[in-house]
Amino acid sequence: MKNTKILLILAALAVCLCACGPENAPGETDSSDSTSLSSSQELQPSRPLPETDASGPSVEDDTLPPHEGMARSRLTNEWVDASVAATRPIAVIIPNEANAVPHYNLSQASVLYEANVEGSMTRFMALYDDWKDLEKIGNVRSLRTYYMYWAFEWDACIVHSGGPFFIDELIAQPDTQTINDHLGTDGAAFFEDETRSKPHRLYANGPGLLEVFNKKNYPLEYRGLADRSHYQFVGKSNPNTLEQYGKSAQNAAYIDMSGCYPLTRCYFEYNEEDGLYYRSQYLSRGTDGPHIDAVTGEQLSFRNIIVQNVIQEDLGEGYLALQCQDTTQDGWFFTCGKGIHVTWEKTSDYGATRYYDDNGDEIVLNTGKTMICVVEAGDNFTFR
Repeated sequence: MKNTKILLILAALAVCLCACGPENAPGETDSSDSTSLSSSQELQPSRPLPETDASGPSVEDDTLPPHEGMARSRLTNEWVDASVAATRPIAVIIPNEANAVPHYNLSQASVLYEANVEGSMTRFMALYDDWKDLEKIGNVRSLRTYYMYWAFEWDACIVHSGGPFFIDELIAQPDTQTINDHLGTDGAAFFEDETRSKPHRLYANGPGLLEVFNKKNYPLEYRGLADRSHYQFVGKSNPNTLEQYGKSAQNAAYIDMSGCYPLTRCYFEYNEEDGLYYRSQYLSRGTDGPHIDAVTGEQLSFRNIIVQNVIQEDLGEGYLALQCQDTTQDGWFFTCGKGIHVTWEKTSDYGATRYYDDNGDEIVLNTGKTMICVVEAGDNFTFR
């Protein structure tokens, strides 16, 4: 701790302005229907953490844009170039299993969905709003119908490599726009990495995706089909610590999703110093470890985590249907080392999924990246 008076005053001011990290009450546990877990893994962030006060992350005043010509991202609320903010995102379907790692440019996704597919495997849908210059994205795998409904609510162009016949009806809708490796017209968007084994050697690249956008006359700007306002955000200078919920906000410095994703066994550890949840998972050879982006070297991290319960149905041949449009299911919202119970609703194909606290108010996310873990209702996950 620095010992000058000025720095002491600044530190005291930081305590008043932000207390994003929770105070762990002795004996406090997770939700009543989950089991506390112990973990020997130690968080090892891949980049230097910001200089902070002992009470929690430093507060950044992001009230004004860093420079002229910037706008808020719909996906993260971060300041980005106005051209990026106006560009439709892409939604890339990315496998998540031991043979699929490492992933490339996954840390650059603004919103990341994970859901089960056949065989207890999971698959990501990664939403990128700044994608035109990314050289290697993926790898890329096949599409399922439920990812399409989530992509629709962002007016995203879906990037994938084929899929089962269950997707055909949605693909045929006039407003659906995809870039598919199985179509000869879309080949410029993809390439194969011969050093990887099939089926995990297909990748997308931003310049090629842009070429296919232009070739297929897909508009780069939002089409007005999805809600203009999706998530509700607060700025970094006034973080949502969930303290307003009192005892209803439970300690959540460690979130274990292994009960829902038994193959990848992912978990998240909260770092009070920067206010982020860092993701780890099963990698290979029986080991767990930080989920690292092979391009940036960064461990995947998120400001907000949402666990969303859905009704799941087996369509046969191992394929699943997830009920994406509903008004009755629940979940949890985690940020700043705390968690609250939520309910969610989605009432139309292009309508946003809305999450509400137990008072019936729409939740407010902190500016930054969001991870959405979609799980089958009844599966257990734990946090503490």
